[in-house]
Amino acid sequence: MTRIAICAPSRPITHDDAARVSDIAARFPGIDLHFHPQCYYEHGHFAGTDRQRQDAFVECANDPAFDAVWFARGGYGSNRMAEDALARLDHAAQDKAYLGYSDGGYLLGGLYRQGIGRPVHAPMPVDLRRSGGEAAIRRVLGFMAGESAGLEPGLDHRPVVAFNLMTLAMLCGTPLMPGLAGHVVLVEEVGEYDYAFDRLFFHVTAHLGGVAGLRLGRVSDVPVNEVDFGQSAEEIARFWCGRHSIPYLGRADIGHDIDNTIVPFGLARAFARQ
Repeated sequence: MTRIAICAPSRPITHDDAARVSDIAARFPGIDLHFHPQCYYEHGHFAGTDRQRQDAFVECANDPAFDAVWFARGGYGSNRMAEDALARLDHAAQDKAYLGYSDGGYLLGGLYRQGIGRPVHAPMPVDLRRSGGEAAIRRVLGFMAGESAGLEPGLDHRPVVAFNLMTLAMLCGTPLMPGLAGHVVLVEEVGEYDYAFDRLFFHVTAHLGGVAGLRLGRVSDVPVNEVDFGQSAEEIARFWCGRHSIPYLGRADIGHDIDNTIVPFGLARAFARQ
């Protein structure tokens, strides 16, 4: 039995969200979900205060009864408590997978930097709200049950990470930023103007010296600016990769959508052996 604790390091979900995800999980007899009460807390924008979110994450991570910690939702907020939370983790936290994406990337990055557990870019329970979102939830549950069908299809022998581009840009230069030399870096973005996307690439690529290459996921819900930027998302990625001599390796199957695939940080084959 794989026991998964769910907490909300950023924004809250509802009891209805949890019930729907639990109904899907009931079809996976080897999976047991436990939603922490903090998932439903509300404090302004956040799922409880910074301390409440920190405490819930630490409680889930340090509980030896759980095999994994799944982030309920992104949005914004995990960066506000991530450093303090990581400092409180004990030996039990080393044995877990940590799953999420978007704002959850702050915690995934910090965990990876410190060599704690097995960070995984993956859909989250809140993705069930999207049309067809059950497929995303099933992808994660299947992965945790030992299936490999949900993995990003371009993973190979090289270590890899996957981030929302804005999240990665904010990580750069902070104590949460992992060393990525030799890694293939996958990035995706949502809801940013083309010029803002270009600005993020300007910053991120300056911090990616020594990486094995970059792959671009989906760039969705791009607002329409009054003046066309004149370059596509892929052209922007190629431009900044070229400026910093980063190999551009093509597209990746990740994004803020129901088709978002799973990317274990590091070596996917090493994850499968654990």
